[in-house]
Amino acid sequence: MINTLLTAAAERILNKILSLEPSLLTSLSKIQHQVLAVEIRDWQQTFAITFTGHSFMLFNHYQEHVDCHISASIDTLSQLKDPSQLTRLIRLGELDLEGNLHLAQAYSQIFSELDIDWGEHLSMYFGDAAAQLIVQQLRHAKQRAQRVDGVLKTTTIGLFQDELKVTIHPLEMAQFKAHTRELKQHAAVLEQRINQLLAR
Repeated sequence: MINTLLTAAAERILNKILSLEPSLLTSLSKIQHQVLAVEIRDWQQTFAITFTGHSFMLFNHYQEHVDCHISASIDTLSQLKDPSQLTRLIRLGELDLEGNLHLAQAYSQIFSELDIDWGEHLSMYFGDAAAQLIVQQLRHAKQRAQRVDGVLKTTTIGLFQDELKVTIHPLEMAQFKAHTRELKQHAAVLEQRINQLLAR
């Protein structure tokens, strides 16, 4: 029930953004009627989005055919604001993608290039000077929040990796993956030899 309400609210927000930034229609016309499904591993939920040509449609628990399916954690999905990160995240195994890669890149690029002139829209309600002041304050608040978030992430990672030793360092994980791949290759070679000996 809550997920359905959140999906409806997100759909409404996306369509409101579309009305504030009509230039998006040109970019979206290239991917209309194509369905992108996003599985959020943290929530074990799959959402789907499609552009009908006039508006966005969002679906909760989508089980039908999709053109592109992405599976990742929330942290990984937040990195998709930069479209160039997509292939890097796939190579690292942090993101699984099936289907049309260009559809995922198109959505990532469209939302990363989104540039709404909030000052202009707010000036209709508050006047030019007040609207500019509100926009400036919001920018400052966002910058402060990003700084605090960065400090909290660094502190938490340091605490869990170095002090409490309850999580492993990314380098240790990379080494573990490399050793696992190497072991898998050795096992495959050994299996081939055994099969050859059995064939004789």
